[in-house]
Amino acid sequence: MSLDTVVEDIRDEARARAEEIRENAEAEAEEIVSEAEADAERIREQRLEEAEREIEREREQALSSAKLEAKQERLAARRDVLEDVRDRVEESIASLEEDRRRDLTETLLDATLAEFDDGEDVVVSTRSADADLLADLVADRDAEVGEDVDCLGGVVGESETSRVRVNNTFDSVLETVWDDELKNLSERLFDQ
Repeated sequence: MSLDTVVEDIRDEARARAEEIRENAEAEAEEIVSEAEADAERIREQRLEEAEREIEREREQALSSAKLEAKQERLAARRDVLEDVRDRVEESIASLEEDRRRDLTETLLDATLAEFDDGEDVVVSTRSADADLLADLVADRDAEVGEDVDCLGGVVGESETSRVRVNNTFDSVLETVWDDELKNLSERLFDQ
């Protein structure tokens, strides 16, 4: 074998070995690139899922916040309507016709006096606009008229001997009825 042949064989072998190394390196590079692409895809999918979860969480939070705000506005509107209804009722009570006011005041006076023992010194009071009416009603009863009270009408009875105070004003009756009927009133007004 000649030296040229040996050199050529070594070169062929070196070329084959270089080709093998290059192919191995390319395969390894393709594997690394493939793994990197798979990792990148997995990371991208994770980030997408995280972003979608965050978007969903923020959407739910915004929706919940909007529902709460709407509920608060609805409750405030209902409260305003109920206050308006109550104001109108109070106006109606304050401007009752004379005969109706007399009948109701007399009924409340009788109920008030029934709370005290016979012979007890009872002082009854009402609003200033009804003072003459109360004086007329008390004339044939065992009581005397006291100072005016701030109310829509009705009677407040007091006795120093028993330290009892009975509030039978239209205001207190309205308050009791209002509390008892508020749920029914709300249902009728707001079709719940």
